[in-house]
Amino acid sequence: MIETALAAAGANLLAPAILFFALGALAGWAKSDLNIPDQAAKTLALYLMFSIGFKGGVEANASGFSSDLLAAGGLGLAFSFLAPFAAYVVLRSTCRIEWVTAAATAAHYGSVSVVTFAAGSEYLRAMGVEFSGHMAAVLALMETPAILAALLIAGSNAREPGARFQPTLWREVLLNGAAVLLIGSFIVGLITGKRGMERLDGFVGGALFQGALCLFLLDMGIVAAKRLAEARTLRVATVLFAVIWPILSGIAAMFAANLAGFSLGDATLFTILVASASYIAVPAAMRIALPKADAGVYLPMSLAMTFPFNLVVGIPLYHAAVQWIVR
Repeated sequence: MIETALAAAGANLLAPAILFFALGALAGWAKSDLNIPDQAAKTLALYLMFSIGFKGGVEANASGFSSDLLAAGGLGLAFSFLAPFAAYVVLRSTCRIEWVTAAATAAHYGSVSVVTFAAGSEYLRAMGVEFSGHMAAVLALMETPAILAALLIAGSNAREPGARFQPTLWREVLLNGAAVLLIGSFIVGLITGKRGMERLDGFVGGALFQGALCLFLLDMGIVAAKRLAEARTLRVATVLFAVIWPILSGIAAMFAANLAGFSLGDATLFTILVASASYIAVPAAMRIALPKADAGVYLPMSLAMTFPFNLVVGIPLYHAAVQWIVR
């Protein structure tokens, strides 16, 4: 089992997407002028979310509406909402992060990363492990509860009376592009099913998806290296949190998935989701909800530390661990 896990980890390190992320990180660290324009990067992100949502809907159509979807969705909502409360306590007591920044950071570690999910899905496909299409819906459901939890944490602090459920924040939470596209494309795939996939198969799958993922991860590597270089107030404790917290969260997710009767593939993807951290939807919401929070702390942690760790080490590690737990 150990040899298999090491072989899988080595194969994942040599996957084109991972190597392009490393190339981007190296270019960013060396201050190269290599750059993907913002609009192009946004288009790539939208394409990835569209493809993930649509393919998930098609697969859910084939398998049908089931209790597994309800169980996975309910468990995902619970983890996303409750995780920020635990993360906040650790960030305040162990990492000594100022309270408003700790609340914003906790939201990142309760929400999820679409790209980590995409990388995990491709890893499982390469390993020949099947998973359910409804996991794309679980991904969409887990994006926003952590934001609401962070607002409850901030609102309970008398020193931050402005941390309320403002109308602009509700719009950011409920109508942010990632959530709308993920859920919307999932519904389209669910409605059209096999017939829809026959028309879009060449667009949402295969080499086109892989190429877009490589380009997007190239850009993420550049951005992560720059964010890490710009980090101002990171301490050893916060760096350790960015690596250890995903592992601890993943362990909790593995046992919960096993108790809920998830398949090996679904349990692995659920673990990857719980262990990931948002760096797109949550930062946008935190700019509105908690403007005093230090983005120089939570962005480098989620994007420049947790994301690379999960991408390079975490995914094969979680899969190997789930194989031991899920029977």
